[in-house]
Amino acid sequence: MTVDRAPSDWTGRDDGPGSEHLRWHNAVRTGAQGRGTTLIGFASDAGVVRNLGRPGAASGPAALRSALGSMALQSDPGIADLGDVVVTGDDDLEAGQARLGAAVASVLDGGGLPVVLGGGHEVAYGSYLGIADSRAVADGARLGVLNLDAHFDLRDAPRPSSGTPFRQMALREAGLGRRLDYAVVGISQPGNTRALFDEAERLGVRYLQDDECGVLSMPAVEAFVQDFLAGVDAVYLTIDLDVLPAAVAPGVSAPAGLGVPLEVVSRVCDVVAASGKLRLLDIAELNPSLDVDNRTARTAARLIHRIVTRR
Repeated sequence: MTVDRAPSDWTGRDDGPGSEHLRWHNAVRTGAQGRGTTLIGFASDAGVVRNLGRPGAASGPAALRSALGSMALQSDPGIADLGDVVVTGDDDLEAGQARLGAAVASVLDGGGLPVVLGGGHEVAYGSYLGIADSRAVADGARLGVLNLDAHFDLRDAPRPSSGTPFRQMALREAGLGRRLDYAVVGISQPGNTRALFDEAERLGVRYLQDDECGVLSMPAVEAFVQDFLAGVDAVYLTIDLDVLPAAVAPGVSAPAGLGVPLEVVSRVCDVVAASGKLRLLDIAELNPSLDVDNRTARTAARLIHRIVTRR
C-alpha cells in the first residue's frame, strides 16, 4: 500500500536512552503499518475552500506530528506512521479521498487502528470509505459514526466539500442497502440552518447541542454516547476541532462561539476508547496558520494521545 508522501523523521525532546524516557518521536516507526496504531496524514484544503472556509488545514498533519513528538509514553503502544495522502488541488479531492479510503481499509484489514490526521473535514468521507469497505463491515459488523462537531456537515451541495461528508455517507449506505448510524455531540444551533436540522431529522441523526454539553451535563452526555455504542459493533470517531471553545481551539476555519468544554470532549473519548469498539479515529480542521501558541495542535495531540494510550 502506498501514500503520496513518505513520513518525515520525527523529532522531539530527548532525555536519554531507555524505555523510562520514551516519547512519541522515538516510539514511532515510519513507513510501515502494524497491528497497533497507524497514523495516516490527509493534507487537504480542497473541501474547506469549496465550502467557502479559510484554507490552511492542509498543514494540519505536520502540525499534529510536531505536537505529538515530545509527548511522553509510559509504555510503547505500537505506533507506525505511513505518511500522507496529499490532495494537490480542487480537482484531486475525490481521488484523494479514494486513496485515503484504500489506506484506511488496508490498516483495518491488517488488524491495526488507523488514526487519520487531517486536513479539512472532507477527510471524513475518505475515512468512511476505508471502514465501510473493510472486511469487518463487509462481514456484517454494524458501523456507527460518532462526530464531535459544531456542524452536521449534511449539506446538499453540487460538489462535495467539508460541509457534505455525512450526507455523502448516508447516500452511499442507502445505495448499499444499509442505514447510516450517525450521531453528533456539540451541534451549534446558530451554525446550522433549519434545512440542516430537517435533513438530520430525515436521516435519523441523533445529536446533542453544545448548550446541552456543559461540564454539569457530563452524565447525560456519557449516557448519550453509551446508548449510541450499544447499538453498533465498529465505531468511527471523528473529531472536528471546531467543537471546542475558541479559547481552547482558535486554529480552525470556524472558531466556536460557545463550544463543548475540553473536559467533556475528553470524557467522550475515554468512553469510546474503553468500549473496545473503536476501529477508526480522525482529527479534522486544524489550521496551523490560524493557531495561537500551537494551542489547537497541542489540544488535538493530547486527545490523540489519550485515545491511543487508553484503548
